[in-house]
Amino acid sequence: MAKTKRPAKSTQSKSTVPSSAKLAEIDLKLLQLLAARAALVSAEPSSAGPSSVADAQRSMREFIGKQKLPTPLMQAAIESAMQHVVTTCFASLPQSHVVYLGPEDSYSHLAAIKYFGPVPGLAPVASIAAVFEALVRNEARAGVVPIENSTDGRVVDTLGMFLKHRVRIGGELLLPIHHNLLSRTARAEITEVYSKPQALSQCRAWLAQNLPAAKLVEMSSTTAAAQLAADRHGAAAVASLEAASRYGLNVINANIEDNRNNVTRFAILCNEPTSPTGNDKTALLFQVEHQPGALADAMNLFKKGGLNLTWIESFPLPGSTNEYLFFVALEGHESEPQVVKTIHTLSKRTQRLEILGSYPKSIR
Repeated sequence: MAKTKRPAKSTQSKSTVPSSAKLAEIDLKLLQLLAARAALVSAEPSSAGPSSVADAQRSMREFIGKQKLPTPLMQAAIESAMQHVVTTCFASLPQSHVVYLGPEDSYSHLAAIKYFGPVPGLAPVASIAAVFEALVRNEARAGVVPIENSTDGRVVDTLGMFLKHRVRIGGELLLPIHHNLLSRTARAEITEVYSKPQALSQCRAWLAQNLPAAKLVEMSSTTAAAQLAADRHGAAAVASLEAASRYGLNVINANIEDNRNNVTRFAILCNEPTSPTGNDKTALLFQVEHQPGALADAMNLFKKGGLNLTWIESFPLPGSTNEYLFFVALEGHESEPQVVKTIHTLSKRTQRLEILGSYPKSIR
């Protein structure tokens, strides 16, 4: 008797080949959950300020870190996806725009993306003053401005705006700054190098050594410089790699900054106070009487209060030839008892005292 031939067994397991219908069902549930999450955030808009967004991102990273995911690759992928979920919920709020010193692909833009994620609400403005004014007019929920660079020091325009507007610092971010020489022209044929003054300053030694004959031309932004270099033979720009990609420029030399640890500290501006996280800073602006020992007496109060200062900056008092205002940042939140006590005592020794804000220590 002939044996009946049995059909060969499939080498694929049905459980490993999910149907499109099942995928669609899962995707629908994800969309419904995302909508529910966004609605919950919208119900409490005060919980979506700059520091709160950073806290939510930090909490999300910690939460995912505690989960037992199959591989490190999946861990990283899910963490990245969930960070986008946090910032997307933020972007769904009214007045959710985050304004930054533009244009796109500027270092302020990169700082905004790093802090908030690539949310739809990122909006470039033409000046640091315009960032502050957008907050004052309640046209934006947050702003991003540079406040200090490890090579060039303070950013004068930012400090000056704190004298004019009551805008708070709700967060900070340290961004490593890597400048690149970009052009469509071979290096030997470059006759002009364009960039904003700070970028040229941070690369002055490299440019003097490698392009001694090139004319250095200041521009309003590194992005504007890249755009010009794309259209002019013999021109180069000092700008970011993102600008090279956007304008089709070649990276003639990468990382040409003189200081390999070149870092810019950005302030995240807001209007609402921030809640303590247990790892905060508080920034102050004050003025003392113009007499011997007045500044020393004021600074000694921080020592007596056991408060560590992380930033000290003097700033010429507008309209005066030899008087100064002082910006300081200390460890601790403005609501902590010792900080409250020290600020109260300081107020009796100063002619002007403003709390610029308390915020979580920098993310990097």
